Amino acid sequence: METKRKSVAPFYAVGVLWLVWGLVLPLYSAMHYALLAAVSAAVFFGVNAVCAKGGVIGAEKREAPKKEAEPSTGNAELDKMLKDGNLAISEMKRLDDNIADPGISADIVRLEQVSAKIFEEVRRDPKKLPQIRRFMDYYLPTTLKLLNSYDRMSAAGVSGENIDATLAKVEGMMRTVVAAFEKQLDALYGAEALDISTDITVLETMMAREGLAGQPLKAQTSGGDGDIKLEL
Repeated sequence: METKRKSVAPFYAVGVLWLVWGLVLPLYSAMHYALLAAVSAAVFFGVNAVCAKGGVIGAEKREAPKKEAEPSTGNAELDKMLKDGNLAISEMKRLDDNIADPGISADIVRLEQVSAKIFEEVRRDPKKLPQIRRFMDYYLPTTLKLLNSYDRMSAAGVSGENIDATLAKVEGMMRTVVAAFEKQLDALYGAEALDISTDITVLETMMAREGLAGQPLKAQTSGGDGDIKLEL
């Protein structure tokens, strides 16, 4: 909000006029004072108009808050991916707001959710960045391009062979796109899933070798001290 203050320049101008008039011109009669008053009014309103055109004098303007930059991760490629990812998600939100079709809108929301999880997983483990390079360079921008075309054509407000055919093609493609995004997210967990599977196999082998597999632990109370002992 601006704090507006009136300019004092018109008052100063009139004061200077009276000072100069009193030194140079006569002030002997009522006519002289009437003439000075008329000239003073003209000077006052003239200077005031000039100040108004120049903007609010003395206005204290508050600058719009600047959006803080995303903190750097120290990895330029990862920083770029996160920046592009945020822009893509913002564009998805805009498209979701614009497009009235509930089916397409639901697909966009799902794309937004899956994309956010992809970016977060890569942020957590930057070694996975190469896995989404094609996703970032082709699949994501092409999907946004298709949705933008759908947005423009659906907003045209007319029905025609080209518009109707294009809208139908995009609608038919969206479920495939959603499934592809979900597979991309699933692929990021491939190595981790393999590691877990290997750990489980090794654990089962060691437990079987030690005779621990398939024999649940039983709880027994020993003596009268209330201690609990576990035995096989």
